[in-house]
Amino acid sequence: MPTAIAVTSPGLVLPPHDRQTPPAAVQPLGTLEDSLTGMHTLIEQHGYVISLYPAGTETAVTRRLHTVRSVLESDRIALLGIDLPPLGIALLAQQLRQLSVCDFSPGVLASAARLLAHYIYAGALLGSVAKLDRVPVSLKSHAKSWVPGAQFAVLANPRAELIRVGQEELPGPEFGTRMLSAAGQPPSDWVTSTLAPAWQVQSAATVPLPGESVRWWGTNRLVEFAAGLYDVSVLYQLVSSVRRDECRWCGLELIGDRCGFCAAPLSPPSAQELPATTVRAASPVRALPRGAT
Repeated sequence: MPTAIAVTSPGLVLPPHDRQTPPAAVQPLGTLEDSLTGMHTLIEQHGYVISLYPAGTETAVTRRLHTVRSVLESDRIALLGIDLPPLGIALLAQQLRQLSVCDFSPGVLASAARLLAHYIYAGALLGSVAKLDRVPVSLKSHAKSWVPGAQFAVLANPRAELIRVGQEELPGPEFGTRMLSAAGQPPSDWVTSTLAPAWQVQSAATVPLPGESVRWWGTNRLVEFAAGLYDVSVLYQLVSSVRRDECRWCGLELIGDRCGFCAAPLSPPSAQELPATTVRAASPVRALPRGAT
């Protein structure tokens, strides 16, 4: 069975991209007992579980996830807080679900989450930035948000950007993407009619707004969007092109600089492991003694 991918609410579960994409699980559940039973079942069925949640998720939710892992005393549960808005997390979970049926080990799949997140363009069209605290907002923008009819396009990832709609353009990806959009109140077609063509997205779809989005963005006057890679062959090539290492703490494979399961950083190679030329280059340069030639 493929590694299980879990998210913190049903609103973060996107429809399967194709028939091969496994469903996502939801963790934690309503009670601690249900959460323990559900997580134990996932481990029994899938071997490993990768649980994603947006950075800034309510403390009670993250505390229960860590409690479940502690009570089960399992090293097969990866708890990954990713600095993405809710719809971006949903898209990342869908990408990991696509890759879970490939030949990647659980450790590589978990550490790939941070890599894939760099290629997700996540943001929102907002009617107000007065309560937005996830993206830096200038005092001038705060003041403008009180003007009736003002709209702002905000990019939270991979870099922070904020523009006034109609006055500037929001920078987008330079590679082919599929865009998802989710409307709050009042609805707007700016994302699909203006932003999607400007970003030259290859396809677009509308999904329900995640329940966490209003809290994350600080307003219900929004249309959230996320654009990212969607072809499983491209995702596979991206992840497989990265060097793999072994975690020196738990022994799982990983890519990048940190293990997704135990969070141990990748240890730098010792002097014995470095090539001789590298060791020599790292040695301090000694000045010639006075008078030497």
